[in-house]
Amino acid sequence: MAPQSMNMDWILKDLATSVPETRHVVVLSSDGLTIAEFSPIPGAVGTVETAERLAAACAGLQSLAGAIAAEFPHGDGRMRLVVIEIDGGFFYLMAAGRGAYLAVLADDGVDAGLMGQRMRDLVARIGEHLSSAPRSNEPAV
Repeated sequence: MAPQSMNMDWILKDLATSVPETRHVVVLSSDGLTIAEFSPIPGAVGTVETAERLAAACAGLQSLAGAIAAEFPHGDGRMRLVVIEIDGGFFYLMAAGRGAYLAVLADDGVDAGLMGQRMRDLVARIGEHLSSAPRSNEPAV
């Protein structure tokens, strides 16, 4: 996890606790690395591993969504929001800043509209803080 994750704990906690039925919130880079994560479930085991699996899966999803978006003649071809409803819950993936995404897992009792609204509000308020600089292969000086 990136060092900046400590700065995001309160932000992710606010989202997770303001929408009942939230299981996990992850901020990730476009290449699938976890930047920050939070789970409101007391004593949750394996939250870091869950975040890493979600981040890796999200990299593929955002790529697929981008390919679909490119088929629309108007717009910039970038993915803004993906919602997947599965047995037992929902998965949300939202563009959250340059090179960063916000992902949420929620149980099936979640208010889907409220979750989408809170995610949009969070990204609008602090989207510039939810970004990941492009990685470089150049050695650090």
